[in-house]
Amino acid sequence: MTTDALGTHILVIDDEPQIHRFLRPALEAAGYRISRADTARDGLHLAANLAPELILLDLGLPDLDGHQALAELRGFTRVPILILSARDQDGEKIAALDAGADDYVEKPFSVGELLARLRTALRHTRHADAAPQTLSVSGLDLDFAAHRLSIDGAEIPLTPREFALIAVLARNAGRVLTHRQLLAATWGPGHAEDVQYLRVYIGHLRRKLGPAASRLQTEAGIGYRFGA
Repeated sequence: MTTDALGTHILVIDDEPQIHRFLRPALEAAGYRISRADTARDGLHLAANLAPELILLDLGLPDLDGHQALAELRGFTRVPILILSARDQDGEKIAALDAGADDYVEKPFSVGELLARLRTALRHTRHADAAPQTLSVSGLDLDFAAHRLSIDGAEIPLTPREFALIAVLARNAGRVLTHRQLLAATWGPGHAEDVQYLRVYIGHLRRKLGPAASRLQTEAGIGYRFGA
């Protein structure tokens, strides 16, 4: 059990009884409080009335497609939403992430992997309001206010676009950001389909980062993740 998990309320929206039987004891043992919904409509009702701090959402629900349920949830809550699904196509993952999911966990999954994803999503949310102006990770230092990147104390020259790209990745450390999300955040909505721009700039950043480039992790066919 971790102090971060202690008492954190998670809503699990899934129509598979075995998933609930598997998840409840594992999550409660880790210190979380659990509420259960077997349909999208019950999940939406509980999400609105119980105000959970994180939602686990299955895409294959009996009464409403999970993507529609995700859209409705995002209409009234900003808490982290992690997708649990046996659908492993890249298109499904991209659509869910673009629609506001914070992460996507394929079934079957291990308890250890899920708990790690939960911790990352909750850390991101709890620190988001603080909007830190600096980030230091193993010798890599980002100063968001000064638009400056240093590695082991040596400043790495970046163009404004390169810095904007690594900044949005670093501010969302541990989360997968889709090509569309990164392009819209860095170049603007009009360039959301220009994936080649993104690949070129990621290549520039990796060359400049040297060994620290391992933090820029590729999610094949989906986007990128800044490894914390």
